[in-house]
Amino acid sequence: MRYHFDPKTWQSCGVLKLLGARPLGLRDTPAVLRALDDDPIASCMVAARIEEFGVDSRFLRGELWSRGKPRESLCFSGVNLMPLRGDETDMRFFADRACRSPRMCSSLVGRAELVLPLWEQLESEWGSPREIRDEQPMLALVDGLKCEPDLSTRKVTIDELEPYLEAAVSMFIEEVGIDPRSHDGGRSYRYRVQHLIESGRAWARFDGDTVAFKAEVGSMSHSVGQIHGVWVNPMYRGLGLGASGTATVAGAIAQSGRVASLYVNSYNQAARTMYAKVGFQQVATFATILVD
Repeated sequence: MRYHFDPKTWQSCGVLKLLGARPLGLRDTPAVLRALDDDPIASCMVAARIEEFGVDSRFLRGELWSRGKPRESLCFSGVNLMPLRGDETDMRFFADRACRSPRMCSSLVGRAELVLPLWEQLESEWGSPREIRDEQPMLALVDGLKCEPDLSTRKVTIDELEPYLEAAVSMFIEEVGIDPRSHDGGRSYRYRVQHLIESGRAWARFDGDTVAFKAEVGSMSHSVGQIHGVWVNPMYRGLGLGASGTATVAGAIAQSGRVASLYVNSYNQAARTMYAKVGFQQVATFATILVD
């Protein structure tokens, strides 16, 4: 007896999910965008890249994986490994696919309920992490600003690249514990900072040539702007520049018709208090696993 193979029937009965995580392509773009729109704040980092470069891995500098429908099973693999949808079985298949080739990512990041189970599957292969940040409140500006913006915080110009880059390096070392210039002499980090300035997404308050406050809109999708790299120069701490400067950046995002968001380490009580003063409220919990 000969059997007729009908792909639609196999997918509807879940057989394709048994075949493991597969890379997604151009034809999957509409389904991927719908899945990301279901959770726009938590998915902003990936959505921003797909809206700019599409799903094609040659331009995305990463891959999207799924075991079936993107709304049910979805993971981004690039500089970061970001699980976006799925259950425990999906995480097992994502881990299996991640282990098939040399590791490219420097961290796992995303909703804690997805990242932590995925890491459980990867740890035996990838070894001990450099750091586990298992509780990072994801915040959003839901009801508007609660403090006055700082009128001296503004977009950085390209002639201010050098002092801004110096501040960005200091922030990175303080936050992550490593020098971002150690990988390739700082070329890629410099390029990223320069790109943010040229895109109008780097903000700062200057005191002469010194950066007193800085922040970037690190990821921007059509509906969300995610703030990264908030930092106050130690010489200017305790003056309220963190709250007022962040309010300036968040207000600009809101004026563009997007939701301002960011995530923060749970143990950083000073930052959490400051963001609450601005008006941010917790909408989810992220986790980050830093790997060597």
